[in-house]
Amino acid sequence: MKKEKKSALADRPLTIQEAYESRPRLWWVYTLIVLIVVALLGWSGTSIEFDGLAAKGIEVAKGVGWGLIHPDTDLLFDLSDQGVLYQILQTVAIAVLGTIIGGVLAIPFSFLACDKIVPKWLAFVFRAVILLIRTIPSLVWALVWIRVTGPNAFCGVLTQSVCSIGMISKMYINAIEDLDTRILESLDASGCTSFQKIRYGILPQIIPNFISTIIYRFDINVKDATTLGIVGAGGIGAPLIQCISSSRWSMVGAYLCGMIVLMLVIEFFSTRIRRRLAHGGHA
Repeated sequence: MKKEKKSALADRPLTIQEAYESRPRLWWVYTLIVLIVVALLGWSGTSIEFDGLAAKGIEVAKGVGWGLIHPDTDLLFDLSDQGVLYQILQTVAIAVLGTIIGGVLAIPFSFLACDKIVPKWLAFVFRAVILLIRTIPSLVWALVWIRVTGPNAFCGVLTQSVCSIGMISKMYINAIEDLDTRILESLDASGCTSFQKIRYGILPQIIPNFISTIIYRFDINVKDATTLGIVGAGGIGAPLIQCISSSRWSMVGAYLCGMIVLMLVIEFFSTRIRRRLAHGGHA
């Protein structure tokens, strides 16, 4: 009887209190992690020197703040090619083309870099190419392409297309590797053709992730297009840096106000689209 009672007690599920008391004691692991982080922070701080804020930097910060409060409304609502609206539209156009071209080119790269689909040696080669693309910063790519195309918006499109391949391919590969192969096995057992397996087994799983990745990359490319304009790759960055250099703060405020409104609009629509994708088409 005692053995039966003991076995019954052993088979019953643990209560929350019992499960908490029987948890693994890993305090030494957490302590070691904290010590490593503290050591890394201390080591990193030794190579950084802070000499205070420069007077020029404080002046620029005050000027930007004043410009945001008092933007140049004439420039803000100017419909010519010198106005804020035209520069914003050019920035968005660069980001749209760069994202779409990069997203399309990333599809073959991602499939060829997935060792579940191609031989491991071939996947290694394409993963190395993707890593190389991601390693080089966008400004360096812009400086390379600007020697080929000259300082114009087309340089920005090429730069963002190449940079998008690196980041989007990485996300595509993760989506492909997370495919539920049981669905493919079921379709195969049902006698489906290869096209039907791709249409009903693969695409419904990867398309939402692909679209979400494209939207996320577009958000990044809009910001990058502003930075690329500084080196002459088109967009709103070039006139913005010129106005900052010449201390025309009201014009700086107009360009920044336009960028803020643009990012708010993009964030609103991209959030709604991602929410629909996550909830199967229901907002």
